[in-house]
Amino acid sequence: MKLFALSLLLAVGMLTTPVYAAMPAQPSLKATALDGKPYDLAAQRGHWVIVNFWATWCVPCIKELPDISHFVATHPNVRAVGVAYEDTDPSDIRAFLAKHPVSYPVVQVTMDKPLTDFDEPLGLPTTWLISPDGKVAKHFMGPITSAALSAAIGK
Repeated sequence: MKLFALSLLLAVGMLTTPVYAAMPAQPSLKATALDGKPYDLAAQRGHWVIVNFWATWCVPCIKELPDISHFVATHPNVRAVGVAYEDTDPSDIRAFLAKHPVSYPVVQVTMDKPLTDFDEPLGLPTTWLISPDGKVAKHFMGPITSAALSAAIGK
C-alpha cells in the first residue's frame, strides 16, 4: 500500500510540475541595453561571452560585477553582458550602475518576461559562458571568479 501511495504521489507531482523546454545549445539573446543600445548575442560570435544574471539586491552579485569587468578588460577575446534579473524600474538599475559601473552592456529581464533561450536562474548570481561558436560552454551557479573563468576558457 505504501508503494502504491508513493507511486501515486510521484505521478501527481509529475502532472502538476511545470515542464520547461530544454535550453538550446546555441542560445540567442536580443534586447535593448539600459543605455538604449541594441544588444545581440549572435553579434559576439568569435568571442567568449559571459552572460551574467544578477540583481541590485544580491550581495554576491554586486561583489562579482567589478571582477567580471576586470576579466573582460584583461582578456581581449572575452565579452560580457549583464542581465539585471529583477522587477524594478530601469531608472533604479541605471542609478545603481552609476554607483557600481561595469564595462559591458546590461539588459533588464523581468520575472514575468524571462529570456526564451536561457533557463530561468534558480538563484543569483547565475552565469553562462558562451563559447566563440555561440554554444553554451559552462553554467555557473553562484559567484564566479577569474580563476573559474580562466579554467573554463582554457587561458
